[in-house]
Amino acid sequence: MTPAAATLLVFITCPANAADALAAALVEARLAACINILPSVRSVYRWQNAVETAEECLLIAKTSAAAYAALEAGIVQRHPYELPEIVAVDIARGLPAYLQWLTDSLQ
Repeated sequence: MTPAAATLLVFITCPANAADALAAALVEARLAACINILPSVRSVYRWQNAVETAEECLLIAKTSAAAYAALEAGIVQRHPYELPEIVAVDIARGLPAYLQWLTDSLQ
């Protein structure tokens, strides 16, 4: 399996006051190699039968397919929301040296 085929981008939204601690904990635990924090997104969503809006941060975590289940569990354990947004997509291609660094960072 090529490094790209074994890697994921995981999108997570959270309140701004939780973003840094959540990202640091996940990287420290080697569940993600790197997490980018985009400081301001406005989310519109339906929750408990009402349309809500929230100012949030978007976290983009880079991880391996093998580490995904543990990353998901780590997010759920540390996230302040009852139902956090966690969406993963496969990385189809990337700089091979970067993808190797990503894999190495999780070990």
